[in-house]
Amino acid sequence: MKKKQHIASRALRAAFPKTLPILAGFLFLGFSYGMYMNVSGFSFLYPLFMSLLVFAGSVEFVAVSMLLGAFDPVQALLMTIMINARHLFYGISMLDKYRGVDKKKKPYLIFGLCDETFSINYTAVIPEGIDRGWFYFFVTLLNQIYWVGGATLGGLFGSVIPFETEGLDFVMTALFVVIFLDQWMKEKNHFSSLTGLAVSLICLLIFGSDHFMIPAMISILLLLTLLQKPLGKAGEPA
Repeated sequence: MKKKQHIASRALRAAFPKTLPILAGFLFLGFSYGMYMNVSGFSFLYPLFMSLLVFAGSVEFVAVSMLLGAFDPVQALLMTIMINARHLFYGISMLDKYRGVDKKKKPYLIFGLCDETFSINYTAVIPEGIDRGWFYFFVTLLNQIYWVGGATLGGLFGSVIPFETEGLDFVMTALFVVIFLDQWMKEKNHFSSLTGLAVSLICLLIFGSDHFMIPAMISILLLLTLLQKPLGKAGEPA
């Protein structure tokens, strides 16, 4: 038992610094979400349990209008699939990463796979001697704790603290730019990154800003899958 606790605590200490940028972003965005729920007439319990049980930031914001409108489960299902369809590609990308991880941890790792957790777990270089499964688990858990904490605080204090939320959505954009630059610096060459940028730009021009993400992800996945062997020989991760 003590050995397991030691392994888990070492993984926690290794995972925590990796999640600090997410802590800053999630507290701000979660707080704004909790405030949004509050000014829409909902108790702090709503953002608390939504962030705890749903844990899908974009969907949680959209869910406010769904809760205020007419009950339409089909529309809610389709809207959720459309907004979070990108997670299908995250899941495919993480198959190798999560292979061999303790089966007891996998259900939570699957449930808690958000954009930010994917970015850390996919790109992180896990220190030698740190258990992979526990590392992935704590990254996922810590990120959800940040989101739940921010949302709950926003719900609690939204009615008493004047807070301007305009522009907060740029926090996560800036975070992903930093993660991209960090990955860029780790690469031996930049073919994969440049391919992703080029394909995304082309899809943006063709499909527009509201609809480019899914075609871009499909195109990038197919292209890098086709080029996996040449990239592997060149030492570039696809």
